Amino acid sequence: MAGGGGDAAAAAVKKDVEAEVVIVGGGIAGLATALALRRAGVACGRGGGILVLERHAGLRATGAALTIFPNGWFALRALGVAHKLTSRYDAYETSEVTNLESGATQVFRFAGSKNKPTRLPFLEELPPGTVRFSSKLVSIDTECAAGDSSETVVQPVIRAKVLIGCDGVHSVVARWLGLPEPGSSGRSCVRGLSIFPDGHGIKRELRQFLSQGLRAGMVPISDTDVYWFLVNDTLRAAAAASEFAEKEAAGDPAKTLREVTENLAGHMPAEYLDVVRHSDHGNLSWAPLLYRNPVSLLTGAAARGAVTVAGDAFHPMTPDMAQGGCSALEDAVVLARALARAATPAEGVAAYVARRRWRAAWLVAGAFLLGWVQQGGTNVRGVRGRLVRMFRDWVFYPFVFPRLADTMWFDCGDLAPPCTDGQSHGE
Repeated sequence: MAGGGGDAAAAAVKKDVEAEVVIVGGGIAGLATALALRRAGVACGRGGGILVLERHAGLRATGAALTIFPNGWFALRALGVAHKLTSRYDAYETSEVTNLESGATQVFRFAGSKNKPTRLPFLEELPPGTVRFSSKLVSIDTECAAGDSSETVVQPVIRAKVLIGCDGVHSVVARWLGLPEPGSSGRSCVRGLSIFPDGHGIKRELRQFLSQGLRAGMVPISDTDVYWFLVNDTLRAAAAASEFAEKEAAGDPAKTLREVTENLAGHMPAEYLDVVRHSDHGNLSWAPLLYRNPVSLLTGAAARGAVTVAGDAFHPMTPDMAQGGCSALEDAVVLARALARAATPAEGVAAYVARRRWRAAWLVAGAFLLGWVQQGGTNVRGVRGRLVRMFRDWVFYPFVFPRLADTMWFDCGDLAPPCTDGQSHGE
């Protein structure tokens, strides 16, 4: 069911490979899913077991920080790795939001959330050889095997009983399934990691600053490192920086920082700009915020036989609820449990999609709404913009936001202990 292999892998491997489960993508979703399958007793003993195809030559630490809310910690606990992180990173209980137009500041509590670098504890839990680097998915094809089951194929050929696409927002597997391409939210985001070798002295809480069409924030993730972001309406960026803004600056860290400090966020508080100026150029990005329409998540084909998707490949969302990583961890646990309990891989995949559709659609919609309202209505101006901002300050924050926060306490449940009898439970 899966096709792949970069030039290096194609030269090194001459014969067909068999695996019970092939996972495309070695990011958060892919590695968590591989670990979840092993813990649930799926494909842990026969036929090559689990194989993760990663197109890069090695695992990379991309981005600056990963925010984990309680639902993410429940999933990490089920995966058996939560204890490796709880002792390393402190919890943040408050978020302080300052409206730069009115000067008003509101404080919100989200006890239990944590911010930490994107260091994944999954890989050390997987046996050597689980991840095959420099392997890019080329094509997917299904062919009948013995009985009613089907298999998958790669160049060089990799045959598998289950294929799981964890290959990100522009997923090849999602496209093969027929899911529509993600669309623009009308906003883009600059993200950075700032380094203070002698310590920053910043209070341990998430601080956000709002103004017309902009939302900036910063949060310390250690005594020396601070994660920061700036979300802007894409129309605002085009108007403020003419044709120069996003396309040219996004590929050049120095230009990106100059655009942020001198143009887009020049009116932000001095403490925020000081954090931005300390940015590590290697952890700086500027990209549009994409999401998949929630309706398509409810009606689209997220599975075909024993082929499915997880994480951003399934439900790309804007980062406004910090649920991209958390929901990927949930996917891993739910998918592994469904495959372990099902009579056939196709039935397990169908059960997983049925279970995850509604929650994924709700998270995507909630994240989009949260970002749209906090931004004062993306690309909304005049009287309508003022009405949205009034709704945000007087209704949304005190009454709607707490309801959205409830979704962050979802418990995806536990996994069965890993199998010891060498039998696969996914057939």
